[in-house]
Amino acid sequence: MKTTLVEKAKNVRLVISDVDGVLTTGTLFYGPNGSEMKDFNVHDGIGMRILQQSGVHLAIITAKKSHAVEQRMRDLNIEHVYQGQSDKLIAYEELKQKFGITDAEIAYIADDLPDLPILLRVGFPVSVPNAPKIVQEHVALITRAHGGKGAMRELCEIIMKAQGTYHAAIESYLQR
Repeated sequence: MKTTLVEKAKNVRLVISDVDGVLTTGTLFYGPNGSEMKDFNVHDGIGMRILQQSGVHLAIITAKKSHAVEQRMRDLNIEHVYQGQSDKLIAYEELKQKFGITDAEIAYIADDLPDLPILLRVGFPVSVPNAPKIVQEHVALITRAHGGKGAMRELCEIIMKAQGTYHAAIESYLQR
């Protein structure tokens, strides 16, 4: 029997995200002194905050190291940030142990080849629409929104709707 997207999303207790190409457009900006800047989307940030408030944990696994990522994740109160991960599976396994969860309880949103080993394991694999075809062939969901343009917000809302927590989160904003 095939598991539906809603069933996959209902099981999620941890969402792991890549950074470049998912939380950003994937464009790298370098300043004159070699400093790197990234273009994070505020809508993604709000989605991540309300998802955390609903009880779902968030983590980041990225191959690059960046002060911008460190700062943005601090702003969003995301404490599980793994940077400089050439083998992302090591961080993935550590997160599973830390949270005491199974592959089926994890969603991973990604955009490129280094992410395939994790996408092939998680219960809810997700990619952005500009991911290479080979990545898209191995996911349960391709977001409508592109990386850095609301893809993470879209995923957060799908999970919250499946888990029945979305309307309560929105209601708190309507009641202010």
